[in-house]
Amino acid sequence: MSLNLENIDRVVGGETHIADMNLTLEPGSFNVLLGRTLSGKTTLMRLMAGLDTPTRGRVLMNGQDVTGRSVRHRNVSMVYQQFINYPSLTVYDNIASPLKLAKVGRAEIDRRVRGIAEMLHIEHLLDRQPLELSGGQQQRTAMGRALVKDADVVLFDEPLVNLDYKLREEFREELRAVFSERNCIAVYATTEPAEALALGGNTAILHQGRLLQYGPTADVYHRPIDIRAAEMFSEPPINIVKGTLSGSEISFDNTLHFPVGNDLSTLEPGEYRFGIRASHISLTPRAKSDIEIHMIVDLAEISGSETFLHVHNEHFYMTVHLEGVHEFRVDSPVKLYFPAHKVYAFDHEGAVVHIPTHLRGI
Repeated sequence: MSLNLENIDRVVGGETHIADMNLTLEPGSFNVLLGRTLSGKTTLMRLMAGLDTPTRGRVLMNGQDVTGRSVRHRNVSMVYQQFINYPSLTVYDNIASPLKLAKVGRAEIDRRVRGIAEMLHIEHLLDRQPLELSGGQQQRTAMGRALVKDADVVLFDEPLVNLDYKLREEFREELRAVFSERNCIAVYATTEPAEALALGGNTAILHQGRLLQYGPTADVYHRPIDIRAAEMFSEPPINIVKGTLSGSEISFDNTLHFPVGNDLSTLEPGEYRFGIRASHISLTPRAKSDIEIHMIVDLAEISGSETFLHVHNEHFYMTVHLEGVHEFRVDSPVKLYFPAHKVYAFDHEGAVVHIPTHLRGI
């Protein structure tokens, strides 16, 4: 079953939540909606589910117009951030509840509930009530209730945001396994680029209710259509530095000068905005051709086993993503290195005009 959104607008109280949305999701696909808070992810999912009606445009399921059809008349399931379970029912009855409402036979209910519970590793918890469960077990229960319907479309609205890091990793692996065996359309909303990359499938980047880019996740990440898509699909955001290409040389704000090289030689002379991913900058050169840049430390932000180093010079700021724990003194000088062949280039309107050569075949 396919899902098509055609020219969708959603306006509430004069405020546009979704604008000119065109998106086609194929049967059996896993799709990530990636965007910051208030980018339109939840609104879009509610339109897919039939919880809201578009101000303009059509929603088609398998070619049939379901725009005015309520959620009760669509074969759709949804999992929310919160652990929404019936507190007075056992895990078994929570999972079985949509099947009972649909008047499915008792034997079929039992088969499907136990099958889903085994898939989610909660088969030993079926007789317990939600308050006896951990947060991860409660979310598995809510997920089981959504999956047991065998819905055509399953929507996940940031379902792992309240879980710890280890549980989130486990869930991502389980989700990929679960949906590799199902022919439904899965839609998963997140604010985190790393989560989108971990989940794979396809990614739609949303910003202020508009679709910036959609396609296979790795393709969207490596080949952003413009600066905004590149920034949205980077954590921390891709570093953007104004620069000029003249002859055989590139200069960043007329300070850092380095040779164009074969990779950037197809660009016409002129002014550009160059993009360098934070993870492509290092403390030591990885190759003889790496470009050295002198910066001043603003802050070393340690997060688990990673360090986000914020630096500046007189002309621009940068953020560096380093593996491991590194300590730096504020205002101290630091030498950094980046490979010129991994630099993106954008024109004055923000459109991508150069993608690193090594990424074009990925």
